[in-house]
Amino acid sequence: MQNPVMAASGTFGYGREYAGLIDLDKLGAIVVKGISLKPVTGNKNPRIMEVCGGMLNAIGLQNPGFEEFTRGYLPFLKKCGTRVIVNIWGHDLDEYVEVAGRFDGVGGVHGLELNISCPNIKTGGIAFGVDPKMTAKVVAKVRKNTKLPLIVKLSPNVTRPADFAKIAEANGADAVSLINSFPAMAIDIETRRPVLANVVGGLSGPAIHPIAVKMVWEVFKAVKIPVVGIGGIVSAKEAIEFMIAGASVVEVGTANFTDPTVMLKIISGIEDYLARHRMKSVRELVGSLMV
Repeated sequence: MQNPVMAASGTFGYGREYAGLIDLDKLGAIVVKGISLKPVTGNKNPRIMEVCGGMLNAIGLQNPGFEEFTRGYLPFLKKCGTRVIVNIWGHDLDEYVEVAGRFDGVGGVHGLELNISCPNIKTGGIAFGVDPKMTAKVVAKVRKNTKLPLIVKLSPNVTRPADFAKIAEANGADAVSLINSFPAMAIDIETRRPVLANVVGGLSGPAIHPIAVKMVWEVFKAVKIPVVGIGGIVSAKEAIEFMIAGASVVEVGTANFTDPTVMLKIISGIEDYLARHRMKSVRELVGSLMV
């Protein structure tokens, strides 16, 4: 990657949606919206809203499926001068494994991000990422079915995320990314009904940033593989915080909705910080927290 700033999955579409607003070639990577084996229509509207300190969303992992993505979206991404990482998910273990295998060898795809916050429909809806045994199994099975670099996106809804990071590392993950959004909800006090049609959505944005920094720091101390920091980055300051805590690279999500050019500003801000502190590389920042 030419720099450590990536577009987070689910907030940047498939790149083409932002092409007229930002120079995609200047990004470190684009992590595309989550892809499953078959198309998914997602949840009913309303499914997104602004809240104090961030955003709630209950999109429902809407996506065109593997075939349409590779036919209708990937050709555009191949023309971009940046890395393309595909976020993948499945309704069950078999789907995770098949989707990963389908992308193996597909030109223009430089890595996979495994979203393990999805519920396993074969085990009563328990998310893969909150059960140690299921985390180990899905990472190991996917690892065997792809040669692509594999980033495991951890769930924040566990007591000790570092334990799950170690499980991912032990079963073949090349890196881990964290955090995903937190389950949350909002109520219309006039109607006394949930604002989101799905009732519950995922909270992202500045409100979760300090929590994410803590979790990244804990995970960095526990594993030897690279850590990707996600959560509430709105400027270079938050990105640099993540790096000092241990993140090698970062993903920017919710901020893209308020300022489509924010990632370019963050890249520039990191460069300015390195120059001011006479650092030659962001590697000098990673894990430099002094306690």
